[in-house]
Amino acid sequence: MSKEIFRVVTRGADGKLRVKDYPKQDAVVKVHTQIGIDDCSTDLSLRGLPVFRGLIGPMPEGANVIRYESPDVFESLTKEWVASKSGRKSRRRLDPPETT
Repeated sequence: MSKEIFRVVTRGADGKLRVKDYPKQDAVVKVHTQIGIDDCSTDLSLRGLPVFRGLIGPMPEGANVIRYESPDVFESLTKEWVASKSGRKSRRRLDPPETT
């Protein structure tokens, strides 16, 4: 299935996340200024998609959503994601094994 929804996530004046879905790329281009195209994404389905001034993306979100985020949303969600990851547990033994 191809990517069909363009999602733009920003933060409102009240601090809450604002999510706006656009059905086509043309609808996003009417609202945001395109400054280039993605030519280096590791997700090949994103290559050739627009890059917009003031937004980070494109990023895959699920099977058919292309996501763009404002820099402050990207930073805060990344910090939350990193903080929620559990720390890696060590496999070292505390005491060396006994030899007999």
